[in-house]
Amino acid sequence: MEGKRVRDSSVIMAQMMIPLDANPAGNVHGGVVVKIIDEAAGVVAARHSRSNVVTASIDRMDFHNPVFVGDVLFFKASLNLVGKTSMEIGVRVEAENLITGVVRHAASAYLTYVALDLNGKPREVPPLILETEEERRRNIEAKQRREVRLAEKKREAGTGQP
Repeated sequence: MEGKRVRDSSVIMAQMMIPLDANPAGNVHGGVVVKIIDEAAGVVAARHSRSNVVTASIDRMDFHNPVFVGDVLFFKASLNLVGKTSMEIGVRVEAENLITGVVRHAASAYLTYVALDLNGKPREVPPLILETEEERRRNIEAKQRREVRLAEKKREAGTGQP
């Protein structure tokens, strides 16, 4: 199977936050941001695998700055790591105030997706071609997160506790 470059599947999605996305004070609900993060990561995973994909886990979900009604959010999503059937995607969310032009780092997340075949079973995905030092650094960090995730899963299986 021929490999694919990170840039071949990366996306930037934009979404303006409206009153429906927020509480009465104008603060956007975290769940709204998480939903769009999941959608952006899913697009990356589907573009890389050219198949149906499902979210397997959200490894980290960090909110750094508040988001308000009227902000435009930019969801910058790209692959960090590709396994046999799974892919880790990193998503950075930036909020821009259209009046002031100020851009804030609003949130970041790491999500793992699994590619599925026509029968809904995991299927092999193309390997990832790393071209830049930044991509290599993110790949190394993703491998470390994967090791921690697998160790936690093993520990939980042994105790029967989540």
